[in-house]
Amino acid sequence: MADNYLEKQYEAYHARKAAMGNIKKRKKQATSPQIIQTDAIETLKELIEAPELQVPFNLFRNKLYSADDLYAGYQLGKPESYKDSYDSIVYQHYLKKGKRATDIKETLGRTLHDHSMTDAMYDFLSNFDEKRVIGIMGGHGLLRTEKSYWQIVMVSKTLTEKGCLMVSGGGPGAMEATHLGAWMAGRTEAEVNDAIVILQEAPSFKDRLWLESAFQVMKKYPHGDYMSLGVPTWLYGHEPSTPFATHIAKYFDNSIREDSILTIAMGGIIYSPGSAGTMQEIFQEAVQNHYLSFGYASPMIFMGIEYWSKEMPVWPLMQHLIDKGKYKNLLLTLSDSIEEITDVLLKFGNS
Repeated sequence: MADNYLEKQYEAYHARKAAMGNIKKRKKQATSPQIIQTDAIETLKELIEAPELQVPFNLFRNKLYSADDLYAGYQLGKPESYKDSYDSIVYQHYLKKGKRATDIKETLGRTLHDHSMTDAMYDFLSNFDEKRVIGIMGGHGLLRTEKSYWQIVMVSKTLTEKGCLMVSGGGPGAMEATHLGAWMAGRTEAEVNDAIVILQEAPSFKDRLWLESAFQVMKKYPHGDYMSLGVPTWLYGHEPSTPFATHIAKYFDNSIREDSILTIAMGGIIYSPGSAGTMQEIFQEAVQNHYLSFGYASPMIFMGIEYWSKEMPVWPLMQHLIDKGKYKNLLLTLSDSIEEITDVLLKFGNS
């Protein structure tokens, strides 16, 4: 009976489409659920890939991006060539259609792309122990010349060498430092410092040579055996994605992207100094841990004693809320020590 019902719905669908003049009416023929399903998928693809839904990105991408994918068209030595890269072309299309697009064809295209990203990301993550997936959050404005930048690089490098997969929002600042650390895993501290000196020619992502200097480091220190995952968004497309992330899940929908980072970093999250976005991520993660949304709580590490105690007094607030019973199950650490931070996370990953 179920098969007969499915067949009737299938025929009715084609009859309606034929009546609207969208497709030719098909002759009734014997069908099976498998044939119907396959044909329906192909029909959907035909409709989506029709000329009226032309977009500069792949709707059904089956793997994550790499720096080579995003920056295809960029020429080393010609910073202005960024405008010809895939990343820039997609971003300009995104702006032209509107960040909050009202064209259903455009929103459908973005949704299908983001769904493909999520599917590819979880395929990639299936290769890792979930308690070894660690996130680092922090400000995009962190300069390459600041001490915190170096600290994040070294923490990420150490954890990557110990078998962890480092994850960030995939942009500049603290996010770039995360992926630089993973990129330089297996190399000496002197080599790391040399790479940072090269990058300091353009301290801010607003500097003309920010991306160029990153590619210079990648050329001098080619990728080794270590990986990291960046999860940026075209919502903040004015902030270029760091090419140091070996695997990149770039989204149109920032809410999906934000939730994904916090969800997949089951091995814990390090919060380096940041502002509004980092604050949002702290309390969003605290909710997940409080309710044990995924079965257990993960470490929340606050890197920067002075910053989190006084300048942005989240630490005393969290302690107060715990004392009042408003939060439970939180595993909190406040530290400036690279050794202490990595030890806490590695012990949790081995538990």
